[in-house]
Order: sequence, then structure tokens, then C-alpha cells
Amino acid sequence: MAYSLKIHDPRFDKYLKNTKDYRYQFGFALAIIAIVAFYIYGEVSNEMENPEALYIGLGIGGMFFLIGVYAALSIKKEATWDGEVIEKEIIEKEKSTDFAVYIEDQKHQKHEIRSENDATLYNYYKIGEKVRYHGKLRSYEKFDKSNDDIIFCNACAFMHEIDEHICRNCGCPLLK
Repeated sequence: MAYSLKIHDPRFDKYLKNTKDYRYQFGFALAIIAIVAFYIYGEVSNEMENPEALYIGLGIGGMFFLIGVYAALSIKKEATWDGEVIEKEIIEKEKSTDFAVYIEDQKHQKHEIRSENDATLYNYYKIGEKVRYHGKLRSYEKFDKSNDDIIFCNACAFMHEIDEHICRNCGCPLLK
């Protein structure tokens, strides 16, 4: 029973860098697609001609690029803190069910983990359990994993059997 020291593994930093890079690349790719598509539309369409179609493509492409930049820059490290699971709640809605787990940190601030129509995380955490919030990954690690059958990757949240050591999805170590 302990928090894992594997949180300092360089694969987590590589994962975060790749995530940031992919967001830039995705925004750039969408921008290029929009510009090229509108240019082609302007060349073959009777409704709109170039350069008007190209200008619209540049405007939409610029928006996609800015969204990609914003998404990449929004990845910021938060503080790491320890807390305790204090409450769990099932919220019935008209067409869905929300499962909420509430964690209180050392400053007595309440944090929520919520999932819709999936009780996996709700069942994973027990009231009274100690947890650590890893700010750089924006994820939670349980202190005591000794009675667990599953474990979640702290980088990508992929669920694994407890006996696995490396995430099959992203290649980061599992914190156990």
C-alpha cells in the first residue's frame, strides 16, 4: 500500500508532449483540408468562385488552426494533492444515470469524478479511501490497490487487469 514512485517515469512526460503535439498537428491538418477543399470547391462549383471560396477556406482553416493551438496550450500542470473519498452518489436522469465520486483534499475542497451511464469508476472507489491527484496528468491514484482487480492508466485512463504493468494503449507505466 503506497503511492507509486513510477509517476516520475519519463514516459509520462513523453505522453504529455505527444498529446500537445498531436493537438497542434490535428488543428493544422484540419486547417489545410479546409483551405484546399474550399479552393477546389471554388474551381468546380457554379455557386462560388475563387478567390471568394479560398478566402472562406482561409477563414475556416484559421479557426481550426486556432482551436488546435488553444487545445495544445490548455494542457497545463496543476498542483498534486492528497485527499480522501468522502461521498458517492447515483444521479438518475430522464435518459441517463450519472455516477459521482466526491473527494476532499487537505484544504477541505471538494472534487468530483463523474461518469455517465458507467459505474466502473463509481465501484472502483470506496468511501474513506485515500487518493492522490496527480496534477500533471489530471488523474487520481488510489493509495491502497491491494484488493483491486483492475487499475486505470493515469495518462490515458485505459482500464487494465491489476497484474499488468504497462498500459497497452499509451505505453506509460501503471501506478501500483
